[in-house]
Amino acid sequence: MIFDFEERPSDSPFVEKIWRAQSERTGDFLSVAASQWEIVVSKYRGETTVTVRGPETKATSMHVTLVGSQFFGIIFRYGTFMPYLPVSDLVDGDVNLPDASGNSFWLNGSAWRFPTYENVDTFVDRLTRSHLLVHDPIVESVLRGEPQELSARSVQRRFVQSTGLTQSSIRQIERARYATMLLQGGVSILDTVALAGYSDQAHLTRALKYLIGKTPIQIIRKSEPEQMSLLFKTESSP
Repeated sequence: MIFDFEERPSDSPFVEKIWRAQSERTGDFLSVAASQWEIVVSKYRGETTVTVRGPETKATSMHVTLVGSQFFGIIFRYGTFMPYLPVSDLVDGDVNLPDASGNSFWLNGSAWRFPTYENVDTFVDRLTRSHLLVHDPIVESVLRGEPQELSARSVQRRFVQSTGLTQSSIRQIERARYATMLLQGGVSILDTVALAGYSDQAHLTRALKYLIGKTPIQIIRKSEPEQMSLLFKTESSP
């Protein structure tokens, strides 16, 4: 394995989960499509970097060159966003927040101490109290299929504002990740097609190749390169 990885839940209503990892060796891996944005803190040889990463709409090949790098990430729930840093500008991209000193970074004109894996909930609470992090509850409500009083156009505008993606894009990504989990868990390809709601095997193969970076057979056989970001999996079907 390239990464030693673990994750934990969060007490914050704005956070999906928190993860951390350490690179154990060099090598190639696939960062798979992900529909939620995150803040990642990375450390290597005493230097710390805070990166805001947007959603990923396709699988990306990456290479690890620094052994011993440490990372932890905060994955935010649907509808949570930073108004001054639009997530729509970060889709398939990221931005490093500038350093303020050896133990802090600049965020919207103020210096903030680097968070740790252990105090993430406190860090997120400070962001919300400073109005740097807000939540639009309509996004999760719509994803649950609940009826809305707003027009479809208004809902779509709020979706893009808070997630950077359309409802359709989110559902496609989450369906591909769910299908990958089924295949990794020993479910057959044909059963995965039915359970994940694909029209046929060819439809499943096209979706996984683009969003996950591997065909169903490659996933079952656990072929190289490693897949990274099913770290950020959801446990329910789309």
